[in-house]
Amino acid sequence: MPHLKRALSLISAKDYDGARIAAEKAVERDPSLIHAWHLLAIAREHLNDWPGALEAYERGLSLDPTNPPIANDLGRLASKMEMYPQAEALFRHYLSFRPFAPESSNNLAGVLREQMRYDEAIEVLKPAIGAHPDKVMLWNTLGTVLEDMGDVEQASVFYAEALRLNPDEAKARYNLSNTLFALGRREEAIAECRQAIAGSKTPEDSTTMRFALAAMLLAQGELGEGWDSYTARLEPTYCDPLHFLTTRPRWEPGMDIEGRHLLLIGEQGLGDEILFANPLDDVIAALGPGGRLSLAVTDRLVPLFERSYPRAVVGAHASMRTGGKSVRGAPFIEDWATVDLWAPLGEATRQFRRQVAAYPHRPEGFMQADPARIAHWRKALADLPGKRVGLLWTSMLINSTRYRYFAPFDAWEPILRTPGVTFVNLQYGDCREAIAKAKSEFGVEIVQPEGIDLKNDLDDVAALACALDLTVGFSNASFNLAAATGAPAWLLTLPDAWARLGEDAYPWYSQVRAFWPAVSGDWPPLMQEVAQALADFAAPAARLQA
Repeated sequence: MPHLKRALSLISAKDYDGARIAAEKAVERDPSLIHAWHLLAIAREHLNDWPGALEAYERGLSLDPTNPPIANDLGRLASKMEMYPQAEALFRHYLSFRPFAPESSNNLAGVLREQMRYDEAIEVLKPAIGAHPDKVMLWNTLGTVLEDMGDVEQASVFYAEALRLNPDEAKARYNLSNTLFALGRREEAIAECRQAIAGSKTPEDSTTMRFALAAMLLAQGELGEGWDSYTARLEPTYCDPLHFLTTRPRWEPGMDIEGRHLLLIGEQGLGDEILFANPLDDVIAALGPGGRLSLAVTDRLVPLFERSYPRAVVGAHASMRTGGKSVRGAPFIEDWATVDLWAPLGEATRQFRRQVAAYPHRPEGFMQADPARIAHWRKALADLPGKRVGLLWTSMLINSTRYRYFAPFDAWEPILRTPGVTFVNLQYGDCREAIAKAKSEFGVEIVQPEGIDLKNDLDDVAALACALDLTVGFSNASFNLAAATGAPAWLLTLPDAWARLGEDAYPWYSQVRAFWPAVSGDWPPLMQEVAQALADFAAPAARLQA
């Protein structure tokens, strides 16, 4: 009991390591102490020892399967670990003992939302709100579900109700700011987001909100403050931050790098590594003749980066999960003592792209596809009739917050029916269902290029795109490959997309033409607009075919 009491006291004092030690001593003395296992699990969870926390929660629940608090906490941890079916079962188990309990109802709705089961999430929240209309968290979560469904106007109503109940609820204010931005009330949204940051209760919330503020500022063209706020992604309190395995000094924008050896390590997604290569020519110029640049990028991108930046030493970074953290290193660096400074790749953009005017006009792109492979693909595609247009309609990473960036495949019908065009698939992943649908329902053959792995042969994907007359699609890794190597490309995006940097054009890639709907998610008018533009583009070829 003394160890148990000490663990409880230390949990209250937020001394989680001390609480862990005390709770471990308690369960060593008596493994049947349910509360000791529960406290041990809580301590380990706060120490980011998720596997250890999972084991402790499970031990506690096995001793008392009808214990609702342990079921709820175990469900929370399972949700954090993206074990959604297990989390759902645990929350439903809890609610079978305590129907409409606010926290577990909220947690269950969140898990359903992550699985994009929105109608079910609403059905969980409705009776919970009926039983507890004063619970801010329920109104806030209902807003997030509606926002993910694309009904940002109704979502803003629920966030406003949460704020009426508690004007100091920073999460609701932050969520409201996002809906206001999507509704075009941008200055108001930025002001609300700043207020939410000021009132945030935890460093984690503050970091998330500052990252969102960065996107808003960048979308407004306020690049200086935008890129400075974007550094929130690098903080330990960011959601699953990337930890870099190096002890060398970190380069901060503004530091002189002339004559130094600088290592830049790719971060975020594969498409981001290409996008954030935009200022590498400026980096090389700043290093000067006596400087050295090393680049750590995704292994599939190494050939393209080596060809594009022959002065740099290019190697593959290596990533892993350990201790609940994502870590990344540059194993190709043989002598770390020669590296003067390092930085995440995106920090070069923060240094050299603080105004839209700093983005150079380079319609030829800033990366170099393989000329021999471009020639190969031009020959391989030569017999295809009309304009040869590459097609990209989705991403491999689609979740509850990203799917709104991509139109459903059915919406592509007007574009796919454009006369004078042969569509060539550039979309990686399993596309068989979509390609079959295009043929059976739209009467359109999407050509599958032979002899290429569209997911892994990225250097060849860039060459294929350069051999086409045009690439049309949403921003994913393949689109960025096409655009960075100067291939003609049309981008379908959103009205509040941060990467447009407040411009009608697309500053990252000079030759890209951008299209976006008047209202987020209103795809039919946009698809008709793109179809008409494509018809105009293909008109000479269509006349020849006729």
